[in-house]
Amino acid sequence: MDDWQNRVDAVWADETLEPTAVIARIDELAAERPDDDAVALFERAGARDSAGVENEAEVLYRRALALGLDDERRTRATIQLASTIRNLGKTEEALALLRAEYGREPRGPLHDAAAAFYALALVSTGAPEQAASIALRALAPHLPRYTRSVTGYAQEIADESR
Repeated sequence: MDDWQNRVDAVWADETLEPTAVIARIDELAAERPDDDAVALFERAGARDSAGVENEAEVLYRRALALGLDDERRTRATIQLASTIRNLGKTEEALALLRAEYGREPRGPLHDAAAAFYALALVSTGAPEQAASIALRALAPHLPRYTRSVTGYAQEIADESR
């Protein structure tokens, strides 16, 4: 799998490829794997998502998640699926997926990414104050100063928006 993943990663790293070429190359690599290989389905979904073929990406993300992915890819697939379906107008479902992902593992390596997409979904559902609070909480630990103040203000915004 490592050699296969390295070849997939090389496709993603090749900035000269047009989106349709990325899809074609990823599909070629995915064809080397069984039809029910969740990782291959995840990569195919991502290629379509990046190319703006969101309807196809949604189906592939859902199938990959149903088949089971390792924890990091599961998180990535959930975030990417939620972003895709938000763009397709399924904002409430996207919000539910992201809320669950955001609350699942507060110290995970993709927690801030989940927070960013959760905030976007909140804005899409008409909750900009809650979105600002989520975004500020994710940002606060990365500030060289004022972490406590920003965290406090984020909580204040959250309390006021209830």
